Amino acid sequence: MATGSGDGAARVLATLGLGSNLGEREQHLAVACSALRNLPHTDWVDASRVFETDPVGGPPQGPYLNAVVRIRTGLAARALLESLLEIERLGGRERGGPRFGPRSLDLDLLLYGDNRVDEVGLQVPHPRLPQRRFVLAPLCDLAAAERHPVLGNSFAELLRKLPDDAAGVRVIDGLSL
Repeated sequence: MATGSGDGAARVLATLGLGSNLGEREQHLAVACSALRNLPHTDWVDASRVFETDPVGGPPQGPYLNAVVRIRTGLAARALLESLLEIERLGGRERGGPRFGPRSLDLDLLLYGDNRVDEVGLQVPHPRLPQRRFVLAPLCDLAAAERHPVLGNSFAELLRKLPDDAAGVRVIDGLSL
């Protein structure tokens, strides 16, 4: 389902990671997707299945729900990131806790077309994408054969390269975004 401004501006296919492990996890992801569908100059493209994943790093915490969505946007990478941070805030995210700690909503800008961005507070492709099973598994739902714009490996190849002891990732049947 496409939404957006329809203004004809050049648009970039942006890939976003979504996660939640506090409160009503499904509801947090649904609210985030609704907000993403309503971003200006942006069209909804598609969403992966939802996965339940074991936390990686940080303090002891419960499992996450993770997904990947793709949007086509006329927003610049920095403006898109600022929109993601605002959606997190509206979703109850409070920054300042422990690094990799629990959160109601976590939105990451994973890819911005084939563009590379290296600015203070914004690196695209996301620098930890190749090491994160909880990102690569849902990304492979949408784009397994597509290639990482810097590494050149397909996302399926990157997923296969991860050690077997990586955090558990399970598809949640019957849950979609």
